Amino acid sequence: MNMKAKRRYCCFLLVFILSFLLTACSRPPGQENGAAVQTESAETAHTQGSDLASSENGISGDSSVPSADQTSVQAAFDTFTDEIFREELEGSGITLHYLLRDPEALGISEENPELGKCSLEELKQVSADIRELSDRLHEFDPALLTADQLFTYRVLDDYLETEKMADGLELYSRPLSTTIGTQAQLPILFAEYAFYDRKDVENYLTLLSQIDSYYKEIAEFEHARADAGLAPCDLVLDQIIRSCKDYMIRPENSFLCETFDSKLDDIEGLSAEEKAEYRERHLTVMKEHFIPAYQMLSQELESLKGRGSNENGLCGYPDGKRYYEYLVASSTGTEYTVPELKEQVQIHMSSDLAEITLLLENYPELSVTSANYSFSQTEPTAILDDLRKQSEKDFPPLSGADYTVKQVPKALESSLSPAFYLTAPLDYWEHNVIYINGGSDQTSADSLYTTLAHEGYPGHLYQTVYANQNIREPLLHLLSCGGYSEGWGTYAEIYSYSFDNGLAPGLGDLLAHNQAATLGLYALLDININYEGWTKERTGKFLEDLYGITDPAVVQEIYYAVADNPANYLQYYTGYMEITQMRETAEETLGSKYDPVQFHKFILDMGGAPFRVIKPYFKTWLLTFGT
Repeated sequence: MNMKAKRRYCCFLLVFILSFLLTACSRPPGQENGAAVQTESAETAHTQGSDLASSENGISGDSSVPSADQTSVQAAFDTFTDEIFREELEGSGITLHYLLRDPEALGISEENPELGKCSLEELKQVSADIRELSDRLHEFDPALLTADQLFTYRVLDDYLETEKMADGLELYSRPLSTTIGTQAQLPILFAEYAFYDRKDVENYLTLLSQIDSYYKEIAEFEHARADAGLAPCDLVLDQIIRSCKDYMIRPENSFLCETFDSKLDDIEGLSAEEKAEYRERHLTVMKEHFIPAYQMLSQELESLKGRGSNENGLCGYPDGKRYYEYLVASSTGTEYTVPELKEQVQIHMSSDLAEITLLLENYPELSVTSANYSFSQTEPTAILDDLRKQSEKDFPPLSGADYTVKQVPKALESSLSPAFYLTAPLDYWEHNVIYINGGSDQTSADSLYTTLAHEGYPGHLYQTVYANQNIREPLLHLLSCGGYSEGWGTYAEIYSYSFDNGLAPGLGDLLAHNQAATLGLYALLDININYEGWTKERTGKFLEDLYGITDPAVVQEIYYAVADNPANYLQYYTGYMEITQMRETAEETLGSKYDPVQFHKFILDMGGAPFRVIKPYFKTWLLTFGT
């Protein structure tokens, strides 16, 4: 395979960036000295391994001395995975910068950074590259690999086989959407693009100056989608256009200029004259590229109005049901088919609702306290400090990481997620950033505690730093499954209700089951709308009959949030459900031997693998636990 072409195999570059770097938790509307692998050479990184090779984690290693043939195959496999990792990142601009502070340490060039490509031809080439990469992977005999390599083999194989499901459906890809689309979140990545030295400033300006040409490609792709009968309906277009207009303000007043200026001050050795020159160049790029990019994209989207006839979910398009099956497999990582997954969601929802009924019957006072409660900590930094301390009881120890909490710019509150964690580089995991959207109900005083548990401790920040410290195969960081990461964040969020957080006795349990049931509802709607074809009217009747929701505006908001982001809400609940199922199995099987720290360590050591890969290792972990 031409490895320069191979660079495209992870599909849309910016789609990958936004899903991996920004854990932008688009939760349901209507709800209130770096890791060793990064500082070592690519050749020595693999010799370190991770804890995966120990039987304690369900992956039994072979302690025998490998034969010459085994040694040769293992060395070739290391070269293969190194090649994928390096070629995927070289020239990829934002992805490379966010993933590695010092790419040169792994032999990766920072020259000629590119923002990304978006065209039908590019995606068709991606599909061809995936097939070729799969063929190359299958040339290796898994029986000759080390335990760690076999794990990487299985994760990569699962990824490639899943991506093959989308072959021929390239136009169903959606680079734009209301809150988690490229147009909404790319500027945040520019705002947090760290300046370690002068080269970073130059690369930032180079990338920012490409935004108009990149958005032109996206606009052309959207026209191609419309020509194929896949244009969004006008209501969704209006929402995307509105998010574009949030950035169409005077460049001098943009938050990007504010963050650019502050980052320049962090670079040692820059004179006042150099800073002034950089600021002038940045303002010019904003005027000549950034603002025109959003103006052009808005105009192109306006021209698509009237061409989108499908006002329902994804299955309303000709191959929508097939594409949804791919999205579910890709985003959740579950082994369940869509009908099987729906059944599991209903079972777990029913269980949570039954627990709520039982709690209210046994403790009727909870119906009053649940309507008016507060957590013991309400200030963001104090909440994170408290969550970090309380996580130490049931989760593996973690040290060395700090964090900064920032507010989403007020002008962007309506178009960004309630909160998101900005993934730290693999070789610079000590410094982390969490954004809070002050305009969201989910960051109000009665929700901020659990929101920060999701984004911070023991959620995304904790899991990411743990992975950066312990998962030594760089490629695994690129292949992390959304269902795993968002499932872990949701699991952490719900787990935090059990902490000593100031809630009245029993109230934490009630709120935890209520939150799980609510997320289950959105997962169920995701399937019903995008796979089974529920209309807005049928969805409204369902919400009215079962939950008493009668406001048409609320029904519309819920319906299009789900329809415009197929499988997005599903990955949160599915991942949470998979982890919870494994915990319940471990508690039942191990009895008094069950140790929450060891269980959570097992999940964390899986390093973002899909649950299809994790499940067999979990069975081994149960059998070998404590031996």
